[in-house]
This record gives sequence, C-alpha cells and structure tokens, in this order.
Amino acid sequence: MNLKKFVQKITELRILVVGDVMIDEYFWGGMDRISPEAPVPVVTLHKKEQRPGGAANVALNLLSLGVTTDLASVIGKDLNGKLLKQLLSKHGISNTLFIEDGQRQTTCKTRVLARNQQVLRIDDEVTRALTVSLQKQFIKKVCDYIDSHKPNAIIFEDYDKGLLNESIITAIIDKAKSNNIITGVDPKKNNFMFYKQVTLFKPNARELNEALHIQVKPELSSLEDASLKLRQAIGCKNILITLSEHGMYYSGAQKGILHAHKRNIADVSGAGDTVICLAVLALALNYSIADAAAIANLAGGLVCEHAGVVPVTPQMLLS
Repeated sequence: MNLKKFVQKITELRILVVGDVMIDEYFWGGMDRISPEAPVPVVTLHKKEQRPGGAANVALNLLSLGVTTDLASVIGKDLNGKLLKQLLSKHGISNTLFIEDGQRQTTCKTRVLARNQQVLRIDDEVTRALTVSLQKQFIKKVCDYIDSHKPNAIIFEDYDKGLLNESIITAIIDKAKSNNIITGVDPKKNNFMFYKQVTLFKPNARELNEALHIQVKPELSSLEDASLKLRQAIGCKNILITLSEHGMYYSGAQKGILHAHKRNIADVSGAGDTVICLAVLALALNYSIADAAAIANLAGGLVCEHAGVVPVTPQMLLS
C-alpha cells in the first residue's frame, strides 16, 4: 500500500460522523505522596485541558488528515454543550447537524493523569434514550444532509450514551444504501445487533464475546468462527476485530491477522476511534479490507504512544 498516495487521495473525500459526542477533560499533575485522609495518591494539579471526545474525536481525526468532515449528534442545553460547540468551532467543525436536548446533559469524561499515566476517570453523563420526537427530528436532519451533500461514507460512533438506537441506526443505514454510501461502525453492547448490512463492523474482542456469548481467542480459527457467526447475524460485508496487544483480525474478500506494531504505550484512549476512521477512509477509496486493516493497525498503534486522546496526522503516518 502506497501511504503517500493514500494520504493525498483521502483529502478528496467527505465523511459524515454520527454518534455520541462528549468532552474529554484532562487534569495533568504530579504524584509523589499518599493522602493522609485515605490510602490514595495525591495529584498536584499542573494543567487542565478540554478536548472534543467520542464521535467528535473521530471527526478531529478525519480533519487532521485533511478530510472534509461533518458531525451529527445530540447534546444538552448546558454549559458543557456550549463549551463543546466552542471547541469544535475552533477546529472548524460545524454544529449545524446538532440537536440540543434540554432534558439531558452533555457527557464529560474527566481523566486525572500523573507521570503520563491515567490514575482516575470520572464520567458525568446521562445515557437515557432520546424521546421519539427527537429521534424523528434527528433522522430527518441526517437524511436531508445525505440528500444534499452525498458523503462518501458514514461512520457510526456508538458509546451507548442514548443517541443511537435501532430506529435511528436502521433509518440511516437504509438511506446510505439507497445512495450507495458505505457505512462503518465502532459498536457498543446495547446496539450491537442493530447494524445490519453495514459495510464495516469493528468491534473489539471483549465486545464480540459479550454480544455473541462466546470466548474469542486471538487465533485464526477462533476468529474465523466468530466472524462467521457475526456475519450470519447482521449481514455485514467486512469485519475488523481489534485484539489489543495481539493486533487485529480482518475478514471480507480477504481474511487474516495483523500483529500489533511494537510501541511504547502511553495511553490506549482513542485508539479505537482512530482505527475505524482510517479503515473507513481506505474502504471509501476502494482499497481492499486487507489494506484497510493495515493502515488502521498502523494508525491505532501510533496514537497509543501519546498520553490522552489525540488525532493521527499525515506526518505521523508517513514517518
């Protein structure tokens, strides 16, 4: 695979990301003593930072690669929602495909890091489903966008935060199919079996085990059996199963296992976002599933070398 050619061609694409957005908040500090109040470490705060997270991080990955990107989601009518829109605006991401729900709060994940390691995470969120009225409103907004902008691909970024459900997923996939638009998903447990006929299905091994009630081993025969069961259940065209330190398995017109690149791992946060992003871009350019897996495997390893959730860049890939 010619990486230089790939990096040049992806700038011609337009991708729509649909899914749960959030704020990734970081408290960076030092850690050199134990609290006298409880047997826990004391972190001396040095710096705070907020970044767009969840589906917004996928959008940032695409933008950092030079891809025209749009983002559709639902946020709360709250301070974090306002902050998230400001953060996205600074990166050039429009919120015209956002719906504000006054009955929910915008998800914020706060991570405390010391010595380049995550020592604590706090999730501030509401995960209940959207009302039927908001679901219909969201479906119409996304389908109208598809009619007017004709994206090359749609990525579902599902974090089980209440936006995506069977009705929304099915409506958008059907609309994409009728317009010959490829679809990819990074699934979570609640909606796992609703992504029928998706072009690319990218679970990790743990998610696959929970959904199919099996125990997948990082071995070719075990992964082939699991992918067959998955394909029979949802009819997906291509499957990419991430296996953490064991690399990833791909299945489609070709199948195989790619070993993980040796990296100095700092933080695995956001690696799955990067993998689905690069794999869908490759498929949108008509690369094979084997090539899509190779570029995704490379990119996913690269972001793990950085503390916190960071997007991959063309320079990182090429170097």
